[in-house]
Amino acid sequence: MSEFPSTARVVIIGGGAIGVSTLYHLAKAGWSDCVLLEKNELTAGSTWHAAGNCPNFSASWAVMNMQRYSLEMYRTLADDVDYPMNYHVTGALRLGHTKERMQEFERVASMARYQGLEMEMMTPKEALDYYPFMETHDLEGVLWDPLDGDIDPAQLTQAMAKGARDLGANIQRFCPATGVSRDGDEWVVHTDKGDIKCEFVVNCAGYYAKRVGEWFKPYGGRDVPLTVMSHQYFLTDEIPEIEAWTKENGRKLPMVRDVDSSYYLRQDKHGLNLGPYERNCKAHWVTPQDPMPEDFSFQLYPDDLDRLEWYIEDAMARVPLLGTQGVGRVINGPIPYAPDGLPLMGPMPGVKNAFEAHSFTFGIVQAGGAGKVMAEWITEGETEWDMWAVDSRRYTEHADFDFCLNKALETYGHEYAMHFPHHEWPAARDKKLSPNHDRLVADGGQMGAYNGWERANWFAKEGDDTSEAATETWNRNGPWTARVKEEVEAVRDGVGVIDMCGFSRYTLKGAGAAEWLRTQVAGALPKAGRMNLIYFADKRGRIVTEMSCIRHGEDDFTLMTAAVAQWHDFELLWRKLPDSLELKDVSKEWTSMLVTGPKSRELLDQISEADLSMGWLSLQNGKVAGKSALLARVSFVGELGWEVHVATSDAAEVYTALRAAGATPFGMFALDSMRIEKGYRTWKGDLSTDYTLFEGGLGRFVKLAKEQDFPGKSALQAEADTGSKKGFVTLVVDAGEADAPYMASILKDGEIVGETTSGNFGYRVNKSIALGVVRADLAVPGTKLEVEIYGATYPAVVQDDAPLWDAENARLRA
Repeated sequence: MSEFPSTARVVIIGGGAIGVSTLYHLAKAGWSDCVLLEKNELTAGSTWHAAGNCPNFSASWAVMNMQRYSLEMYRTLADDVDYPMNYHVTGALRLGHTKERMQEFERVASMARYQGLEMEMMTPKEALDYYPFMETHDLEGVLWDPLDGDIDPAQLTQAMAKGARDLGANIQRFCPATGVSRDGDEWVVHTDKGDIKCEFVVNCAGYYAKRVGEWFKPYGGRDVPLTVMSHQYFLTDEIPEIEAWTKENGRKLPMVRDVDSSYYLRQDKHGLNLGPYERNCKAHWVTPQDPMPEDFSFQLYPDDLDRLEWYIEDAMARVPLLGTQGVGRVINGPIPYAPDGLPLMGPMPGVKNAFEAHSFTFGIVQAGGAGKVMAEWITEGETEWDMWAVDSRRYTEHADFDFCLNKALETYGHEYAMHFPHHEWPAARDKKLSPNHDRLVADGGQMGAYNGWERANWFAKEGDDTSEAATETWNRNGPWTARVKEEVEAVRDGVGVIDMCGFSRYTLKGAGAAEWLRTQVAGALPKAGRMNLIYFADKRGRIVTEMSCIRHGEDDFTLMTAAVAQWHDFELLWRKLPDSLELKDVSKEWTSMLVTGPKSRELLDQISEADLSMGWLSLQNGKVAGKSALLARVSFVGELGWEVHVATSDAAEVYTALRAAGATPFGMFALDSMRIEKGYRTWKGDLSTDYTLFEGGLGRFVKLAKEQDFPGKSALQAEADTGSKKGFVTLVVDAGEADAPYMASILKDGEIVGETTSGNFGYRVNKSIALGVVRADLAVPGTKLEVEIYGATYPAVVQDDAPLWDAENARLRA
């Protein structure tokens, strides 16, 4: 028996599919000096009772990438590591009851084609050729994924474990981690068998990740935002008709997912496996009366089929064979849920040299891709794909116990929900409120959550339909349309104000701050008393983030970024910060209002003490409504305007004065309509790590000639020398009822040549607009392309490299 290791490069806590895949991929990357600790036997947590379903389907580009990689890996894994596995590629039928559901299927199928996957839309009658036991009279259509299927979770995990061991990695079973501490720059992971010193530690503890997360709080960690949900499925006794069909056809029936009724149904041996995601769902270990046990290895909750009654009856009506045999076995086990149901992965927020990969609701199908991504994050500090959709830093301090519990209940009960562009989920709201919140709501504000902050999306008037049901459409038009148009026109012709609570902002100070910042960004810094945009790249020259850089003095900066970027962007700076500099997050202490439109100077002149003749990108300290304010001469909507930055405690008085002076309130929908007319980028939409700064159309912000080195400089220099493979474009789309969504395919003569990064309708130019990235030779003004929008293809034309509205920026600089 080998000696217990006292050192390692990486220690992984948790021996489920995710932890073992991370170990396997680290070993494949050449990092074999890694140890995995499992308190019981491998797979003892959620992995052992998982159903093992393996879809490619996801409405998230990042998650589809992970799942696609996993299934490609699983198809050869048994041979790769010489370990037999039960993996059935049966295909799957996803049933659509409505036009809106079929539009979602069309969009995902288009994304899949871009990733090299073939999904087929078919009629209900055609689906019967694949599944003759199904009732289809009430269906709108069906999506067929030939590569869907199921895998044995334990065999998958053991196969990856064998692969990791063969490459030199170490797995310690029946060896629970009991805590962590620091020894200088190293972690010490404590176990009953001894301590292990390591450089990196990874929390892969599944539904115990919250408890493991507590160990890191003395070192900057936070409460892990997960809730443990009960997921229940049952297996029937064998059904003779299914046995006969299987023998006749030499294969299993495909999986059926009735997503509008919220369940999956798949063949298991010669019976059926039914797994609903019920609205009347249940969380566990969330009350003092139901405490989390110290060890729940290989255990289940008591059966609770009563709460599945509606779903069982619905499934029996869909596939009557389900009702011909009794229930053979019920599985009711714990599954960890993040608030949005997507995993929590990447650098552990607030903690250096610590990572996490947990809260997987579909961990078996995502395990392969998750291991790949985690190994890249740990060994390279960056990932092949933009992984913001699953980045743990997307949840900040608003994700308290109440938020996590109520969002988990909502998300589980709507596991197959469509995420419409104008829809807001109602659970766990009002976590962060502007001082003007009550005024905004009283004025008809229809609120949306941005990193927990409530902002007005649009302002309704009496008689407008503000129901949740009205937002359940992919179409552009709804009750908001006329109001958004009015808000845009108010800004275009007069003056508007938007309360932009929640902007992330940090102060950076100290001798040498400017010089250090120059080594971090691709471009130049503004002069003192000015502001500009700065861009951060990774070592491959790809976009990491954009910040507004406000320079108060030689080494005195305020850096501002998107609300949702708060922890991501702070850590980008903090993890590299020299000890001599001071970085503070002051997002709560300050807030912003954008006052903009051709009459904004006239309005501010009435209530401010400031020099309103100062030019674009200038800064000044002044007063608005008698309150100290920083006035920044910029406008994200492309009109004359000022960002008015004030202490949060003064925000209500300043906003009230702006409104009393005649400013019309406008919301986020109007803001987005106007920014896209200017070609301004959205964070993690247009500004994605899937593109280099040059591919993202940001070349004017790259200064390769500057003396300082910066991340990605050599890669960008090489790209400048050889030319970019992709180019950023603005498209005018002859769209139908809907504008282009994120990651809609762009085609030329039927071939996919790029993708949209955002889309919206511009009310000032009266056109549907999409921003996107295409093959470099097609990024030429006048090029005719097509954009695929929810299953239909629409003509689009590449525009000049200038804003569609006010191309010369005369209004902006007025």
